[in-house]
Amino acid sequence: MVREAIYQHDGSGDEDPQTGKTLPDGQPTVAPSGEDNRLRPKKIAEMVGQRDVIERLRIAIDAARGRAEPLGHVLFDGPPGLGKTTFATVIPNEMGAVVQFANGAGLKAPKDLIPYLTNVSAGSVLFIDEIHRLPRSVEEYLYTAMEDFRIDIVLGEGVSARTLNLQLQPFTLIGATTRAGMLSGPLRDRFQIREHLGFYSVADLCQIIRRNAVKLKVQIDEPSAIAIAERSRGVPRIANNRLLWIRDYAQSKAGGKITVSVAQQAMEMIDVDNLGLDKQDRAYLKTLVGVFAGGPAGLEAIAHTMNCSSDTLEDEVEPFLLRYELIVRTRRGRMATAKAYAHLGTAM
Repeated sequence: MVREAIYQHDGSGDEDPQTGKTLPDGQPTVAPSGEDNRLRPKKIAEMVGQRDVIERLRIAIDAARGRAEPLGHVLFDGPPGLGKTTFATVIPNEMGAVVQFANGAGLKAPKDLIPYLTNVSAGSVLFIDEIHRLPRSVEEYLYTAMEDFRIDIVLGEGVSARTLNLQLQPFTLIGATTRAGMLSGPLRDRFQIREHLGFYSVADLCQIIRRNAVKLKVQIDEPSAIAIAERSRGVPRIANNRLLWIRDYAQSKAGGKITVSVAQQAMEMIDVDNLGLDKQDRAYLKTLVGVFAGGPAGLEAIAHTMNCSSDTLEDEVEPFLLRYELIVRTRRGRMATAKAYAHLGTAM
C-alpha cells in the first residue's frame, strides 16, 4: 500500500518535514516538504482566486464549526495545478483537524483503505487524490464509511469466515479528481459539496506571484509579475514553477532582482514564448501547419510524425491549445485556426 502523510493541522505554521506520526502498522510517514509546501497557503484568507468556491466553503465550514460537527464530504474536480490539494490542506487548518493523505492509484483493494479508515479520529479529514483511479471494489467499500461511518471487515475464509462491523469516528472525506466523469454515480452522489475549479485570471496569478516572491525573498516589480502571469496558462502551479526558475536565473545572472527583461530572458532559455507555449506545443502546431497543411489530421498521425506518444499530446498539449483556440477538433481530425497561423507567423 502506498503510504502518505498524516499530521496535525493547527494553523500555527509549517509542519516539520522530517518528522511524522506513525500509522498502526508501524510505518512512519512524513509531512509534505519542499518549495511547493513552502508556497502553499495555510488559511483560506491567504488563498487567491476561486472566490465563489471559497465563499461557499466558508459558509459550510462556519456552519459545521457552529454545530461542532465534521464538514460534509467534499469533491474537487478540475485540471491539474488549480488548487485541489491546497484546498485539502487549508480546510483541515480551518477546522483544526488532523488530515491523512492517500492516492487513489495506491488503493488497489479494500484492505489498502482499511488502515486509513481505522485511523480516523472524530472530525478528522481523509484526502484521496486522483480518486477517479479507485477500483470499483474500493469505491463500494467507501459507501458505508461515508454514509454510516461504518465498515465491514471479513475475518477468515470459506465457511468459517465471519464479518466484523466496525464503527468509525465521524470524519470528512475530501476527494480530488481531474476526471469527474470517471467516478461512478453512487460515489459522486455521496459528496455533499462538489466544486469545480476553473482557470485563474492574469490579475489573480499576479497576486499569487507577488506573494510568493515575498516568501522566496526575491525582488519583483508589477510588470515582471504580469509577464510571468501571462505565460502561466491560467494555472498557479505553472506560475509558481515559472517564478522558481526565474528566481534562480535572476540570482545567477541579474543580482537577484527580477525585471521584465530578466523574466523574458529566463523564459526564452526554457523555450516558453509570450503566449505560454513551450517547445512541444509549438512543435505540435508547426507539424499540424507545416506537414498537414493545417489539417484536418488525426492525432495518431501527428504523434507519429512528431515521434511522440499520442497520450502525451492529448493530455498535456492539446488542452491548452484548445482553450486558447489555436486548434479545433473535428470528426475528421485536428485543424489549426487562424490564431495558430498568426502566432507562428505563417500565412494560411
